Amino acid sequence: MSGHADSKRAIFLALGANFAIFVAKLVAAIFTGSGAMMAEAVHSLADCGNQGLLLLGMRQAQRPPSPDYPLGWGRALYFWSFLVAILLFSVGGMFSVYEGVHKLTHAEPLSWPWLAVGVLVFSIVTEGVSMHGCMQEVNKARGEQPLWQWFRETRASELLVIFGEDLAALIGLCLALLAILLTMLTGNLIYDAIGTIGIGVLLIVVAVAVAREVKALLIGQGVEPRRKAEMVAFLEARPEIDQVYNVLTLQMGTDVMVATKARMAPTPTARAMVEAINIVEADFKAHFKDVRWSFFEPDYAD
Repeated sequence: MSGHADSKRAIFLALGANFAIFVAKLVAAIFTGSGAMMAEAVHSLADCGNQGLLLLGMRQAQRPPSPDYPLGWGRALYFWSFLVAILLFSVGGMFSVYEGVHKLTHAEPLSWPWLAVGVLVFSIVTEGVSMHGCMQEVNKARGEQPLWQWFRETRASELLVIFGEDLAALIGLCLALLAILLTMLTGNLIYDAIGTIGIGVLLIVVAVAVAREVKALLIGQGVEPRRKAEMVAFLEARPEIDQVYNVLTLQMGTDVMVATKARMAPTPTARAMVEAINIVEADFKAHFKDVRWSFFEPDYAD
């Protein structure tokens, strides 16, 4: 069974880790002249801004419904998550590729390479702590689902973005460390440039994958398939309902809208049928606590 993940905890962990790593990598990049290190410093700074945008999105998503926004602001979180994916692609990925290509044509020797190695090892450990915290929340959310299936089906866009960022950052740091070590061992600066380009390509791939998933939420996805199956099973088990014709859902940030079409069990009066529907809806919301809006249509045919 899946549980409730604390996305905000994962975001604050990532924010603290990225800021500490940014400061350390920037100092090392200035002293060493490493393109891979500078790319990683820019990546960490961009990640700090990205986490700020996610926190802003989570705050906006809590705004109450209004006449202009009758279903609330929940989907604002998807906009900010999509914007973070674009920034990860442009500021992180494209800048790293540019920096790597620049290093290929204007190679500069490394200074203080062991300082770069020390900073990268520190960064890997720090980012590993952030990744561990993120995975704790991901594991709560995915339950027994395989990780890739969770990535494709989750509706928690903010947790999806943090997972993608942390994963890209950890792999990118390892690539940067490998590039620095190969450059030190061989004296060939091409490894530093190739490492920088590799980091950029990695960030672009992760950003595109995250943006693809968030785009679906922006367009208007329903709840996760397993969640919808639980809802249908709940309604079909109700004695007040003879047959469930259709259940439509819409994910609205952390809230859910559900529209149900069903044939009700025979009742002596129309009032009794309305009371039965009210009971079903009240129990449904009590069982599925993320359901904020429920619309019920009784009918005799689909």
